Amino acid sequence: MMAKLPAPFVQHMESLLQDEFSPFLRSYEHPRQQAIRVNGLKLSASRFRELSPFPLSPVAWAPQGFYIPEAERPGKHPLYHAGLYYVQEPSAMAPVELLDVRPGDKVLDLCAAPGGKSTQIASALQGQGLLVANDNQPDRVKALVKNIELYGVTNAIVLNETPERLAPALPQFFDKILVDAPCSGEGMFRKDESMVKSWDEQAPLRYAAMQRDILARAADMLKPGGRIVYSTCTFSPEENERTIAAFLQDRPDFRVVSVPLRHGFASGRPDWIGCADPDSVCAAVAGTVRLWPHRLQGEGHYVAVLERAGSAQEPENGMPDEADESAKRPDSSAWTGVGPGGQSGAMRSRKGSDKSGRPERLAASGKRDGKRPDEGGRGQQAADGETLFRTFVRDHLNVALSGVVRQQRDYVYLTAEGAPALDGLKAARPGWFVGTVHKDRFEPSHALAMGLKRHADAVRSISFGRDDAEAVRYVKGETLQLAEEKLNRSREEAAAKGYCLVCLEGYPLGWGKWQDGMLKNEYPPGWRWS
Repeated sequence: MMAKLPAPFVQHMESLLQDEFSPFLRSYEHPRQQAIRVNGLKLSASRFRELSPFPLSPVAWAPQGFYIPEAERPGKHPLYHAGLYYVQEPSAMAPVELLDVRPGDKVLDLCAAPGGKSTQIASALQGQGLLVANDNQPDRVKALVKNIELYGVTNAIVLNETPERLAPALPQFFDKILVDAPCSGEGMFRKDESMVKSWDEQAPLRYAAMQRDILARAADMLKPGGRIVYSTCTFSPEENERTIAAFLQDRPDFRVVSVPLRHGFASGRPDWIGCADPDSVCAAVAGTVRLWPHRLQGEGHYVAVLERAGSAQEPENGMPDEADESAKRPDSSAWTGVGPGGQSGAMRSRKGSDKSGRPERLAASGKRDGKRPDEGGRGQQAADGETLFRTFVRDHLNVALSGVVRQQRDYVYLTAEGAPALDGLKAARPGWFVGTVHKDRFEPSHALAMGLKRHADAVRSISFGRDDAEAVRYVKGETLQLAEEKLNRSREEAAAKGYCLVCLEGYPLGWGKWQDGMLKNEYPPGWRWS
């Protein structure tokens, strides 16, 4: 049995739910539901079913989501280290599904840490378009960066900013915005007992004021015709229906897109905020949805889908036509940029400047925007990172990589085409972190390895089976003995010595360096299985 629920919370829920209160209260006697979501950037749900070491049962509202038994430890398996799935509470998968992200969209995840919903957005984008994942808490941004990189997201920017600073910098820039707002967390009481202990009666009102400000700033960054999904993990009407009603009152250019009541979803409750007139603005919150733990297999959530008036790039129904959809389907062979033969393709260079060629301004902290992937820049401006990166791609990879090359101190990034200038903004990652320049040589990053699709993308590779002991030893950071004949070499002229892409069932785990029968482990120390 979980920790005792706060008495004022219980009394309030009883007054709201009335006849439904008893089944609601009984839901706290049931175990929480554990689920994982397949990383669609790496593989299909059907392929994961073939590989899965866990029994799987589908999450009805998330095609890539699966329940697994509570006794399983999904974070303690090499498949997790290959970024093939994310451990995620099942109800938390609903907001991104309702955001309806399409390949090519520019999407903002405004309150993104620790990154579960950002990786879900990235899966829907399929490497096309742009994801800006932001969180205003520096400590939480570290987890966000790790998840973006672990799941092989290559078209993301990670920011550490407040909505108040972001909105004037990126007006009407995004097609889709997710506001998974900070909240009092009442819906997580069964999953996380610490939420019970930290709750107090005034929490909903405190969070509601914050949520209104966040949602208002988000609206300023949305294109006409675009979509915002607002979500919380709380039951409080003050943070849910009342927040949306106040937003609609302030922003008549927005409307609620009614969510179908499927999978056990329940409608929003205008009556809980004193809205009795069916013709009033507040009545529209009936089209929002609540996810209740006694009605479905998941924790408590609230989701509102908001659409801004005006012309969007897509047809009014939000569905691209068949020709457009066909053109957007991902195809790794269609990547353009620096390829194995050294062709430049779509890859361009940008060293510490925006598109106008002006030097980038310093972030508010006084440090150069995006200066450090982990520990900060070292010394003076390094050697030409673009040239060294091109040489590495030519010599070690079999794919072309698209984007704009950016070098900041010793660090080299590849930024998606169409990405905004980041002048004055604090960026934890101004693009895909592909490597470091050290003493006039290029050292590939772990993020570069994870952003590759399969073992065949690298000139040298080794792929372990799901149950091979060597895979566990690798993610623990051990040096491996590896006979030369076990190396996969895609070019006859390639020497055995050098960087090797280490894979699990063909999916990248990270880098190693092979020499004389030994595979030196390049798996990041902070990521190792302990």
